[in-house]
Amino acid sequence: MKRAITLLIILGIILPVFSFAGQVPLGIVSPPKTLEEAKEAAKQAEKELPGIMREIWKNEALPIWQKTLFWLKINVWFKFYNWLKPEFEKRKQFFKENFKKEKEEIKEEIKAEAPKIGKSLWEKIKGLIR
Repeated sequence: MKRAITLLIILGIILPVFSFAGQVPLGIVSPPKTLEEAKEAAKQAEKELPGIMREIWKNEALPIWQKTLFWLKINVWFKFYNWLKPEFEKRKQFFKENFKKEKEEIKEEIKAEAPKIGKSLWEKIKGLIR
């Protein structure tokens, strides 16, 4: 058993090296020799880069984020939701009552403070014009 595991570990380390040996390297880019070549390379990169970034986002980054959020929703969110739901139900009525009171208080404050704010704003505008 130990020999089989050792053999699998050795093969797992050695075999991937051989897979890289047969690959032909992609076009090796040499540095530009003149300023014009550098400008052309920059223009080409400027045209291609947004498309490349868009493709990377769509094909690689977005699927990873979607899978992560899906996993969080299944494994984490429902556990917290089921844990917090009874507490939320206990306090729901309390928040509804206080929300109505707070809403009325805010409306009264706005009615009282709006003329003052309007006057001070108008005074600031006059000061900027002068």
